[in-house]
Amino acid sequence: MEIPIFPLNGAVLFPGTSLPLNIFEQRYIDMIDYALSRERYIGMIQSDEKNNLYNIGCVGKIHSFSETTDGRYLISLQGVNCFKVKKELEKKHKFRLIEAEIIDFEEDKNFINEKQKNNLLEKYSKYIKVKKINLDLKEIQNIDFNQIIKFIAMISPFSDIEKQALLETQNLADFYKKLQSILELESIENDNNKSIN
Repeated sequence: MEIPIFPLNGAVLFPGTSLPLNIFEQRYIDMIDYALSRERYIGMIQSDEKNNLYNIGCVGKIHSFSETTDGRYLISLQGVNCFKVKKELEKKHKFRLIEAEIIDFEEDKNFINEKQKNNLLEKYSKYIKVKKINLDLKEIQNIDFNQIIKFIAMISPFSDIEKQALLETQNLADFYKKLQSILELESIENDNNKSIN
């Protein structure tokens, strides 16, 4: 699969989630025009400090867009699948194109029970208090568990590396375990900082 890519650290797209983007750089406006003239796919991916791409990103499909009077695009991307970078293609445009290999993400919900869901929400409740995030957990308690964990991963101020680690999981069970460990680590660090102070 050949797709244009949008390297953007911190704004990680996960399969099954939506990401709003404000596109104002000319090369990325050209990228949106390119995607809209084809199947509307864009690869969201992070890069390291040397601007080298990570191996894994997420294919997003533009499912809504509007143009502003000053020439920007306001788009909403819907996460479809994770992908692996096979190779970067010869530069014919201002934006970058890659050949991508689609990775299937297993959404086996059978491993999830109410106890696990409550356990995660309890940990997240502590996390948002520590981070002073204004969020009422009652608003997300009744949505699908696979959507809850991706929502937490997207909106939380995790590091780029932590978000990348979540993106690179192969299935829902691994995603859940990785998310649990990130929240637990944040709690330990916060408790350590309190004891030092």
